[in-house]
Amino acid sequence: MKFIYTERNFNFTDDLKTYAEKKLSKLDKYFRSDAEASITARTERAYCCLEVTVRSGSMLLRAACRDTDVYRAIDDAEATIDRQIRKNKTRLERRLRDGAFDALPEVDDADFEEEYEFEIVRTKRFSVKPMTVEEAILQMNLLNHEFFVFKNAADDERFSVVYKRRDGGYGLIEDA
Repeated sequence: MKFIYTERNFNFTDDLKTYAEKKLSKLDKYFRSDAEASITARTERAYCCLEVTVRSGSMLLRAACRDTDVYRAIDDAEATIDRQIRKNKTRLERRLRDGAFDALPEVDDADFEEEYEFEIVRTKRFSVKPMTVEEAILQMNLLNHEFFVFKNAADDERFSVVYKRRDGGYGLIEDA
């Protein structure tokens, strides 16, 4: 697994990098050789906020952890990704490395209850209109939604999504 570090108001020491690589390398058994782990850390008041994104082929797994101890945050991130994999084991078997689950020790399945079906509880249909990003944000706020889908008038009417971020800002997802 290849590791990429991003620091925001934070300093990755060599010991910390070694610990993170050792801990996250436990997940190597699930992925093909092209896997890449992106680790972003920032300091927020007395907390260390850690985001770990593992990319293997077209699959992404992400864990965001916050703790006063960066080593515990790394442990939590590794456990979160491991839990995601185990929870969705049946669906992921075709996308992960061959034999990824063969060597797993027997664990109490109550901790990793697998979801067999995704349940869609509501379907909405609406027309997607061309508008600017500012108009889409205004419309999202007027509807009091967390996200809004629209055709971006400034970008050849490609599909885009604006969303509210936890930090109070807005995000934009664009069709590639």
